[in-house]
Amino acid sequence: MLPGLVPWNDGSVDTTTFAATDGFPHTALVGVTGPDATRAVQGDEHAVLPLASVTKPLTAWGALVAVEHALLDLDDPAGPDGSTVLHLLDHTSGLPFEGDQPEQPAGERRIYSNAGFDLLAARVAEAVAMPFSDWMAREVTGPLGMTETDVTGRPSAGARSSIRDLMIFGREVLRPTLIPAALRDLALTVSQEGLRGLVPGYGSFADNQWGLGFELKGTKSPHWLSDSLPPETAGHFGAQGSFLFIDRSRDIAAAFLSGVPFGEDHKRIWPALTEEIVARYGS
Repeated sequence: MLPGLVPWNDGSVDTTTFAATDGFPHTALVGVTGPDATRAVQGDEHAVLPLASVTKPLTAWGALVAVEHALLDLDDPAGPDGSTVLHLLDHTSGLPFEGDQPEQPAGERRIYSNAGFDLLAARVAEAVAMPFSDWMAREVTGPLGMTETDVTGRPSAGARSSIRDLMIFGREVLRPTLIPAALRDLALTVSQEGLRGLVPGYGSFADNQWGLGFELKGTKSPHWLSDSLPPETAGHFGAQGSFLFIDRSRDIAAAFLSGVPFGEDHKRIWPALTEEIVARYGS
């Protein structure tokens, strides 16, 4: 069996309904996994929906695999003058949300940037001498058995996937097989502390904590995660009503897909849903 795959549900997977999604007027697909197997699924785990910016952790993993293969270094120049691969990964390159003209010198502010992640993928493609989507298929989605994931779209926000495959990826983050645990730890640790920045949809924060491709919850409030989750919780949400989070203190990962633009309905249910997930499956 390929790494990350689990057998067809033999009764050990809880096909459940989360109370927090009651009244949500859109599709609400949910998955929860531990390090070894999926623990709960709501809805069709094989339905493929847009990830939007939940694409970024996948793209980051592809970049980190290139680092592990010694084809790329986090300190290699990439993006605007003075920027490196690390700056693109942690949104400190100075590039705006969209566009190629930097707004700040590298390392001075956390500016959430789709453009930066697209440049990151281009830099990886150059280093590995193949299109980025081919690299992802050969080194990430293929080895993990993520057969329902399409990474041919924009590397910052264009992937499509299923709850099944996001659970596979969640297990990879919990127990990495493609990169060393130390490199995973670096990706899920605050990179360049104390930088002000904007979390789209939630506002500006004096200490907008981010790892390498993963947002860190920190002390941000309001936030899309429940207040009960620890500051070290890593994850991402997307503009098509998607999220993925990794709570290593409880050894679980969880994902949500809706396939509709992020809005007030998502902001209303996500804190309660993430609280329900950790209360039910985080022991």
